[in-house]
Formats: sequence, C-alpha cells, structure tokens
Amino acid sequence: QVQLVESGGGLVQAGGSLRLSCTGAGTIFGAKAMAWYRQAPGKPRELVAGSNSDGTTKYADSVKGRFTISRDSAENSVYLQMNNLKPEDTAVYSCRLVAGPYDYWGRGTQVTVSS
Repeated sequence: QVQLVESGGGLVQAGGSLRLSCTGAGTIFGAKAMAWYRQAPGKPRELVAGSNSDGTTKYADSVKGRFTISRDSAENSVYLQMNNLKPEDTAVYSCRLVAGPYDYWGRGTQVTVSS
C-alpha cells in the first residue's frame, strides 16, 4: 500500500507564491504519471497540472504561466510551484500517482488566497 502525503499549503495574499510537495511512502514499480488536482467548495475536482512518465506536462488553462509541476520519480515525489496566486486558486489541492493498475491519492492540503 502506498500513501501520498501533501504539504506546503497555507494562507497567502494574492500575488504571492506557495510550493506544494507530495511524497509517496512505499515501493512503486513501473512508469508513473503524477498530477495535482484541486477542488474548491461547491465545485467539481479539476486537474491543475500533470506530469507523465515520458516527461510531458499538462496544465489547466487557468494556471498556465503561473504554476509549474516537477517530479522526482526515484523518490515518488511531485511538486507544484504556484506563483502569482489569485483568490480563485483557493481550494484543497491533492496529488495523484498512477502506476499501471494502481491509482493513489493524497488527502489534500488547503490553499487559501486572500484578496
């Protein structure tokens, strides 16, 4: 069983930055896709940024140019650098790791951006 644990969330003013981290404890074999999702109150969960095993990345249009995803596959870790944060970025951010038939989620970390 693999556990993903996020950290780095918090309260920040608009225009500020945060760096989220997610680390998976346990042994994971094979190629992995890793991603960050977020869910704001009353809204569906959405993909923020994803990183495939081949190095390609994908971003939601709303965060392009502001957020950067990076990873350390050897450590089962994924990071999200968030710059120029906006109040609409307020949400619970969760990481996800997919390896073959296995699909793991973290419990999430709260990000709150004040105006």
